[in-house]
Amino acid sequence: MEKNILLILGHPSENSYCKALLDAYQSGAESAGANCKTMYISRLNFDVNLSGGYKNGEVMQLEEDLINSQMLIQWADHVVLAYPNWWGFMPAITKGFIDRIFLPGFAFKNHSGKNFPEKLLRGKSMRILVTMDTPTWWFYIIYRASQYQILKDIIFGYVGFDPVRFSTFGFIRKSTDKHRKNWLRKVQELGKQFR
Repeated sequence: MEKNILLILGHPSENSYCKALLDAYQSGAESAGANCKTMYISRLNFDVNLSGGYKNGEVMQLEEDLINSQMLIQWADHVVLAYPNWWGFMPAITKGFIDRIFLPGFAFKNHSGKNFPEKLLRGKSMRILVTMDTPTWWFYIIYRASQYQILKDIIFGYVGFDPVRFSTFGFIRKSTDKHRKNWLRKVQELGKQFR
């Protein structure tokens, strides 16, 4: 069965290792017959601030690039998001992108008398690729990979993505060419499995 895969670069720079990881995933996925499209958040024209939140059920009008982004997410069976871990989370532009497009009516729908919303993006899966200048053992043992719980349970799982899987790449600053090539090979294999 053909898979539609949306690759999202959440690093503000296209000349980054995050981009190399997405390219490796895409190479693997396309070799296994997937249809891939790539989105660069840094190229999108939108206000990163969700002004006023959801007051009275109203939200800001979406810019054309965000409307197109929602269409791509609806098209995708599987989404791959790559971003760097900066100050314990994703870059501001990436968080702003999530704030602006995962909206009521698109990503979830509240129903009267129900505590939890209907998940409108059910049936899609996600792989998140995160680079960091923190040793991975420190990230998992000391920080307890807390951002992953937020992403899995509070953001992407909340709107229906299942499963949500993670790949962590660090200590980027101290990594060798051998480390980076091995990581790219592993990600290419994930792409072949659509995982």
